[in-house]
Amino acid sequence: MKIKISIGNINNCIEVSDKIPEFSDKKYDITDYKRRLDKTFHLILIAYDNNEAVGFKVGYDRDKNGTFYSWMGGVIPEYRQRGVAKELAKRQEQLVRKEGFKFISFKTRNYLKAMLVFGIRNGFNITGIEEKNIASENRIILKKALN
Repeated sequence: MKIKISIGNINNCIEVSDKIPEFSDKKYDITDYKRRLDKTFHLILIAYDNNEAVGFKVGYDRDKNGTFYSWMGGVIPEYRQRGVAKELAKRQEQLVRKEGFKFISFKTRNYLKAMLVFGIRNGFNITGIEEKNIASENRIILKKALN
């Protein structure tokens, strides 16, 4: 399997996220994406196996403080544990470093243990928690220096 990572667009993100079961409770539409991405630096990456979009990663300059916020990303179930997410993250880090960002951050829900492990294995540190009424819904904030 040879994965190709390309710059994508919002429609590509929506297409892939529709195939990711973890996102079934919160579907973002084109309006949500535009609200976050318009008028700021952003980056959309799509992973392809041949011509099939199998993963995505999207982020933007949310806080204008030198930290790139990796907002959304995922890999369809059939392509997990094959290095797709790692390649997307690696490419994202390379490109935002070239843009002058010093840090990259993301947050995940407490019940998404695979994302927590992925972040820690890839050099992120837990820097905060947004508490919710149910502990499994807490948001875990992770950050990494891009040096």
